[in-house]
Amino acid sequence: MEKEVVLITGASSGIGKATAEYLASKGYIVYGAARQPKETPKTFVLLAMDVRQEDSVRAGVAYILEKEGHIDILINNAGVGITGAIEETPIDALENAFQTNFFGAIRAIQAILPTMRSQRKGLIINITSVAAYMGLPFRGGYSASKGALSLLTETLRMETQQFGIEFCTLAPGDVATDIASRRFHTPAIEGSPYKQYAEALPLMNEDVDKGMPAEAIAQKIVQIIRKKNPKGHYVKGKFIERLSLLLKAILPAKCFEKLLKKHYNL
Repeated sequence: MEKEVVLITGASSGIGKATAEYLASKGYIVYGAARQPKETPKTFVLLAMDVRQEDSVRAGVAYILEKEGHIDILINNAGVGITGAIEETPIDALENAFQTNFFGAIRAIQAILPTMRSQRKGLIINITSVAAYMGLPFRGGYSASKGALSLLTETLRMETQQFGIEFCTLAPGDVATDIASRRFHTPAIEGSPYKQYAEALPLMNEDVDKGMPAEAIAQKIVQIIRKKNPKGHYVKGKFIERLSLLLKAILPAKCFEKLLKKHYNL
């Protein structure tokens, strides 16, 4: 049986790297993508690809197709974090978050869909976040970019199932990766009316440090890949993160807002 070929964006660290290594151990042919690869992995191929640049994405996809002849699974994992009160966050920082987290995924999808349509099969998993389900204070740019990707996935499921292509999202909670160190942090301005932001920032970073191991997300991705008919959305998080989604669904909006505001001391 022919091995399936997987492309994972954002594969130089964190969830992407753990998933690439785990899929390779399960017998998949794995290509990872990163803006500036700094190592040569032993178990998968790591390509230079910047999801913010269409030419870069198309060149990477073309390279894989030349080598393998097909791409069966795309995992859109490339992402950047961003924090800050929206009023004080530079527009160019918000645009960069969307260019990576949202438009970057679209570029990869548009580059790969023609091949998957011709194959009459394919699976695309968009890595979103528990934050995609709610507008979090001081993480609005991140919530918005991941929320947009979640809704886009619903559209793509309906548009492409006629071609044998499946789409779904996987929304992790906090994962212990280096994303906090690579986030864009809006500076905490002295005398800012949003003084709670400076207080919340260390707590946000601490939540990441106490998060799940990236390997747990990799294992969940393999479970999704092996499903015959994957559903539209999956969540992988700690109890409190999953509980927050339940509360968001069942509580009146104002009650849920009060809970979030209390958590962020607003």
